[in-house]
Amino acid sequence: MAYNQSNPIIKYNGQDFYSLRDRCLSRGQLFEDDTFPPTLTSIGPKLLMRENLSGLEWKRPHDLAKKPHFILEGVSRFDIQQGMAGDCWFLAALGSLTQNPEYLQKILMEQSFSHQYAGIFRFRFWQCGQWVEVVVDDRLPILDRRYLFVNTRRDNQEFWPCLLEKAYAKLRGSYLNLHYGYLPDALVDLTGGVVTSIDVNTSPADVLLTVQAAARAGSLITCATPSGVSELATRLQNGLVSQHAYTVTGAEQVQCQRGWEDLIRLWNPWGNTEWQGPWKDGSVEWQESRDPRKDQLYQDKEDGEFWMSVRDFQENFSCLYICNKVPISVEDGNLVCTRWSQMMFKGCVTPGSPADGLWRDTQFLFSVSDSTRGDNTVVSFTIMPQYVNTENDKFPLSFEVFKVDPQFQHFREKLPRTFFSPYRNIIKGIVSKTKCNLTKCFHLSPGTYVVAASARKESVEFLIRIFLKMPVSYGSSDTNFNLKPVKGLDMDPTELQNLLNHELLRGLSGDLFSLDQCRGIVALMDVKVNGRLDPEEFSRLWSRLVHCQSVFQNFQRSSGVFRSSDLWKAVETTEFLAGVSMHSELQDLMALRYGDSAGTVTFPSLVCFLMRLEAMAKAFRTLSKDRKGVYLTEMEWMNLVMYS
Repeated sequence: MAYNQSNPIIKYNGQDFYSLRDRCLSRGQLFEDDTFPPTLTSIGPKLLMRENLSGLEWKRPHDLAKKPHFILEGVSRFDIQQGMAGDCWFLAALGSLTQNPEYLQKILMEQSFSHQYAGIFRFRFWQCGQWVEVVVDDRLPILDRRYLFVNTRRDNQEFWPCLLEKAYAKLRGSYLNLHYGYLPDALVDLTGGVVTSIDVNTSPADVLLTVQAAARAGSLITCATPSGVSELATRLQNGLVSQHAYTVTGAEQVQCQRGWEDLIRLWNPWGNTEWQGPWKDGSVEWQESRDPRKDQLYQDKEDGEFWMSVRDFQENFSCLYICNKVPISVEDGNLVCTRWSQMMFKGCVTPGSPADGLWRDTQFLFSVSDSTRGDNTVVSFTIMPQYVNTENDKFPLSFEVFKVDPQFQHFREKLPRTFFSPYRNIIKGIVSKTKCNLTKCFHLSPGTYVVAASARKESVEFLIRIFLKMPVSYGSSDTNFNLKPVKGLDMDPTELQNLLNHELLRGLSGDLFSLDQCRGIVALMDVKVNGRLDPEEFSRLWSRLVHCQSVFQNFQRSSGVFRSSDLWKAVETTEFLAGVSMHSELQDLMALRYGDSAGTVTFPSLVCFLMRLEAMAKAFRTLSKDRKGVYLTEMEWMNLVMYS
């Protein structure tokens, strides 16, 4: 069945955060989660077999710190330090997510140890097309006065990493089930995106340019080292850890004595183990570097973050994992952000073989209308963790893609059993497999195709996403997704209008930005309230405009127009609107306000809508003391609605 992404948040185990919290507050009690109790069953019996557990205790943050904080001075990867569970695959993905704070807010939400504290916290994870909210109590496992799992940093005062890890352990069944896993699974669970795997040794892509382009596109970027002699993560003599996950946090070309060196910056979730080769912290290479940015690029700290040359990176790491809302293309050695259409279906596959004719119940038809370069089709199956067999590495279902012959193309929903003959050619693709995700990339010629799936041993529920690369058209051929603002720009609405209509709309069809729209945009970004945008304000605006451009193009219909009925999709996928939602009544009003009589929305109108929604949501959060209402004087009200 086709899947609607607007489905409500699922409450894990049926636990409603507000009901549980309010009940605890009314009774003057702290929440105790019976579904994830403070016992060894929640940890997993095999995880601590070598430990003497006589001193195991479960303590709340108020027992561990004088003044605990959920978040202290912002969210950072340096808040995280891995504990005894081998969940670097999750923590490396989380470390990358901290570089997208607006998107991270969708998972963390606004929580604290002071306002309406009742010992209960909530976090959201993406599971098979829906966001699932998991609540936990704040009792943490402590053994001999040390944290068993993620350690708190900042003098044991900041607890969001510990509680988030606990919620993910609950979702997966236990802390034991976090012990070794796959980076792509964590990336998908934290974003709902799709992961592109790039072999750093065989891919034609330039690693430096790939990382820089992926970062500009707002992607999460991680990597991993291959396994060593032992199956366990082991510290090597060069300071790296075998079979270990890292976060990619930057890439720069740095001036050195012999010219220029391509460097990549990585972060180790262990927090205290770093690369010991060339370009390490305090190395001769850094001391001799004449790059004027040297002091800004690195600091000699024992924080798990380090630089290394791209050459050393390729020799020691096996793969880059880039997670985005849509697949990332590598063409002619460069990473390209292209437009993709997406189909989503939920289904269930039962055991059987093609000869049984059971594939007829688990087949999905799609069409490729135009020929495009490189891989133009990505098919991805995602399953829930409960279908994962921890004793078996095999994915619980398999699928194949076939081209549909002309004589079968009149079938619109299901192909007959006669189509699936054992002699039919299977189209080969590039396979990426993890515990919960199975993805194949294809280069398909124009035509009709079918995805046919089968289960190995037991019935499996799944989400299938089919991404189709859209051909370059007038609407996007000249659009530059990597536009950067010129430093030092300072402009009024008229100057902004000229810039947008000559730069951002280059290659886009549709209306131009009007002067009134530009006045509104300036007012929304004008922190100093002087009617102009200074360089800092303009830089913030420009990053939002380029992101709006990507959203607009990703949701254009085949006719090249953006429908007002798709405004909710734009809100859901706009990074700077993380945590903002629209109820159905507001959606209808916004369609009237920003759409035209034909039900379409121009790019300038979409920009004004998304940016005003961000500004009004932030204004409410700033002005509301209880997150339920706002009291304003007449002057405050008039200033807010008439200028912003």
